[in-house]
Amino acid sequence: MGSVSHDDVEPVTERVHDNSWSANLEKPHHGEDRDLVLEQARDAVEHTAPGNHVNLVTHGDHGHPETYLYDDLRAAFDGLDLEYVEQCGCGGHVTRVRVEE
Repeated sequence: MGSVSHDDVEPVTERVHDNSWSANLEKPHHGEDRDLVLEQARDAVEHTAPGNHVNLVTHGDHGHPETYLYDDLRAAFDGLDLEYVEQCGCGGHVTRVRVEE
């Protein structure tokens, strides 16, 4: 894992979202690199304005996001509410992350 340079991957977003939005973290390069998923999930949360949420759609190859994503986000941020939404038909997972005001 980790064969893709993180510098070569398009960022998940480049602006702060003052609304609820979704971040697609289930592209093939995400399936190959869990560290990239974690890095871009943190970036997505950082780019979500307080009082809003981001739906993190993570690659199914990494399993349920509770096993690797939740603790990483809780360690990086205060004031998050994490909610598992569903597993997509393609095998990915949706986690709603609310950024508290």
